[in-house]
Amino acid sequence: MRDAVIVIPARYASTRYPAKPLATLKGVSGIERTLLERSVMAARAAAVSTRGVTGLFVATDDERIAAEAKRVGAEVIMTDPACANGTERVAQAVERAGLGQPIIVNLQGDAPLTPPHFVSTLINAMREDETRMVATPVLRCDRESLDNFRNDRRLDRVGATTVVRDLKGNAIYFSKEVIPFTGTLKADGPIPVFHHVGLYAYTPEALRLYASLTPGELEQLEGLEQLRFIEHGHKIAAVEVSAPGAAFWELNNPSDVPLIEDYLHRMGME
Repeated sequence: MRDAVIVIPARYASTRYPAKPLATLKGVSGIERTLLERSVMAARAAAVSTRGVTGLFVATDDERIAAEAKRVGAEVIMTDPACANGTERVAQAVERAGLGQPIIVNLQGDAPLTPPHFVSTLINAMREDETRMVATPVLRCDRESLDNFRNDRRLDRVGATTVVRDLKGNAIYFSKEVIPFTGTLKADGPIPVFHHVGLYAYTPEALRLYASLTPGELEQLEGLEQLRFIEHGHKIAAVEVSAPGAAFWELNNPSDVPLIEDYLHRMGME
């Protein structure tokens, strides 16, 4: 069995939401926890429920985030402020810390609602097919999440990401737009829109490859780091997951705080 390590990339500077990892969210108990603490909690729950997870780290370039990570008991790897995105930060963290696990999980620090089985499913997908270099979970939208997507676009907010796949389950494209087109969607039919979950698993070779590739036009237009692999002709396995009775959304904008807090209450999360 191939071991895995979880790395949470977190940066202070953000165009859309500065200091986002330190934003606070109230759970069902009314206790405020930072986004970073909630992300670490999600990672720990995933590590407990998944065999062979042998490490958990926060990768950051900011001492304020490092201090918060240490406060909640997470190990820290300091990285360069020049890292353009989470994948670059994870790649650098793996190199600087000399992490030797054959599966590297990037649990992005804005997804505190990530269920542990999303991580387990992703790691198992990498273990089942050792030809995979990159894998990421996708979640079929229900009516509520599709409405959330459409509302963001109606208000011209850059929100969550959708993905379309080929018949073999590999990602064709990721976008901040709602794809595919759903204007002719029947009210009672299955929803063909998949929400991309902010979670990746890579081999160390894939991370080294990523660091050597130049950003393409689509990556820069969409602001989506994973498009670098696709633009350069490399596959990303888009592994379908499900969350019956749960809800999933990332903290993309300050306006997402009440939505996520509502989900935390609904799901009974502290």
